Amino acid sequence: MDKIQKMRKEIDQIDDALLEFLLKRAKLAKKIGAAKSQSGDPVYSSSREREILDRVFSQKLEPLGNEDVETIFREIFNVCRNVQRKLRIAFLGPEATFTHQLAMKHFGQAAAMLPQKSISDVIVEVEKNRADYGVGADYGVVPIENSTEGVVNHTLDMFVESDLMICAEREEKIAHYLLSPSGQISKIKQVYSHPQALAQCRRWLESHLPNVEVHESASTADAACQASLDPTASAIASLLASKLYHLKVAAPQIEDYEENFTRFLIVGKQSPPPSGKDKTSVLLSIKDRVGALNDILGVFKSFNINLTKIESRPTKKKAWEYLFFVDFLGHLKEVPVQKALSELKKSCLYLKILGSYPRGE
Repeated sequence: MDKIQKMRKEIDQIDDALLEFLLKRAKLAKKIGAAKSQSGDPVYSSSREREILDRVFSQKLEPLGNEDVETIFREIFNVCRNVQRKLRIAFLGPEATFTHQLAMKHFGQAAAMLPQKSISDVIVEVEKNRADYGVGADYGVVPIENSTEGVVNHTLDMFVESDLMICAEREEKIAHYLLSPSGQISKIKQVYSHPQALAQCRRWLESHLPNVEVHESASTADAACQASLDPTASAIASLLASKLYHLKVAAPQIEDYEENFTRFLIVGKQSPPPSGKDKTSVLLSIKDRVGALNDILGVFKSFNINLTKIESRPTKKKAWEYLFFVDFLGHLKEVPVQKALSELKKSCLYLKILGSYPRGE
């Protein structure tokens, strides 16, 4: 037996052992699912998944990298979760948008994906969830901000009216592809895409397609659909869209900045328990007086809590009155966070907790 055949024999033995352990894991997951069904605990636990990944990452992984290992383990999570119960996931659609791509990556292709026309529709679908009757969605996936273009205001605004909680976040690198029926830049006379995608590729378009007509679309997937109907048209969209709409890649990764990331939120009806690496989000309004915002920031400083984001939005009820969306490190069950929130309630006109969840990495 030559060396390659001998090594292949070893791989076969390892594969058999892997399958044996995967089946054992799936059987245990099914038992846990039955126990959760009786206790009312959710099937999906972002904190538990984060805990497993952190434990795995602490080990020596060469020749694999963290991203390789996470891809493998997330698929194991998804398959074992599906053994317990098939989840229904609402996302900002249609299919082949970056949000759809992230939803499949996070929850697996076996989950039932429910595309929605707007962020509000995503929220409504999760709010009406009844797992026992198979109504609505278990979780929703929405974009919250982009590293180059800033926040998605519709997502921020929906937290004012909705009682849904943030269950997890994902930071995903966004790669934009120029797609067309022919795959040839010389034949392109029109470009379609969502305003955010067009903004993220503005310099590339000015440099490579200065004379083409640019059209805004409801989504990158809608843009791909429009491009598929016209041999002179193109779309800026995801690689997934090229497969769904049978388009060819005219130019890959045309985003102006290589470090182009979008942060997505997974929303549901309850936040997960602490994972050890958590973030908390709150919504607050403050009294209209000199130094009010400084006093609020001072509360976080006094309890040694690290703020990661603060964003203001008009209340839409009174001119020049604002709400503040605040992200900070820590979990609601940690004593310093509890004390800080208790102090904030004394100074705020309004304070709403949006959830504690594992930090995206």
